[in-house]
Amino acid sequence: MLSRRAFAGAVFGTAVISIRAAGAADSYPSRPIRVISPFPAGSASDTVGRVVLDKVSQILGQAMVVEAKPGAGGIVGFADVAKADPDGYTLVTSSTSMGTGMVLHSHLPYDPDKDFVSVAMFGVQPNVLVASKESGFKTVADLVAAAEAKPGTLTFASAGIGSSSHMAGEKLRLAAKIDVRHVPFKESGLTEVMAGRIDYYFIPLAAAASALGSGKLEVLAVSSAKRVPLLPNVPSIVEAGYPDAEFNFWVGLSAPAKTPRDIVDTLHDATEKALADPDTAAKLAKLGVAPEQMTVDQFGKFVKDDIAATVQLAKAAEIKPVD
Repeated sequence: MLSRRAFAGAVFGTAVISIRAAGAADSYPSRPIRVISPFPAGSASDTVGRVVLDKVSQILGQAMVVEAKPGAGGIVGFADVAKADPDGYTLVTSSTSMGTGMVLHSHLPYDPDKDFVSVAMFGVQPNVLVASKESGFKTVADLVAAAEAKPGTLTFASAGIGSSSHMAGEKLRLAAKIDVRHVPFKESGLTEVMAGRIDYYFIPLAAAASALGSGKLEVLAVSSAKRVPLLPNVPSIVEAGYPDAEFNFWVGLSAPAKTPRDIVDTLHDATEKALADPDTAAKLAKLGVAPEQMTVDQFGKFVKDDIAATVQLAKAAEIKPVD
């Protein structure tokens, strides 16, 4: 049994720890925050992340230092954050790619579901279905008709197995029930499509913006349910007759699991304010990104559901792990 003095000391010690913890949370952030971008600078998730985090930095009054750490399809960057201290000073720009990691690798060095806490959604953007001018395709119907006429002949490019461009292509293949060949590239197959060596490609809108005015591409559709303001004359994949081919690429912010909820809430609230800022919204609009504001819990469920849907799509498309 504790003596009265020992008991009092224990209570005092607990109180000191609680006060210190509360003080640390109240002062967050007190130093720059490191944000890992698991994909190369200029990629869709990296570009969107930098736009939003620039404003978040101003709101929080601390630098958000975005560090591109690509490698192994995002695994290098995600693994770095998964093992970081859950103190709110190491974060990651999360995206649709969190689910594809589970599809492509039998043994990841982290669990996309359990090793991260979802903080805030930045927004979603569709992929743009583009075809080479030489293909002669003007509509999605033209593409499907050509695929049906010569099964196994048409080719579609992607930025690698499991990339958003690959998954969008698979969704159209399954929805239209066509036999086409997938040609993966290390980064982008856009140049090959423009040259006419590959027939078509689903490319994230943010990455496609500079190429759409080249005159070497035919824009057939956007992979969203509705048209996007950036391309008002381009039909959605749903309008084209393939609602099951809808596919959107999302980007958000995540932190290591066990990051205190009050820190998560601080980051989430700052992100919501950033997304409501007219200047930030205008920059995102130019990238074809529609801001999506969700609560922390809603975003967490969204990510969990998206990972499950990605795994299901991979099974339907018979995409096998590469290791």
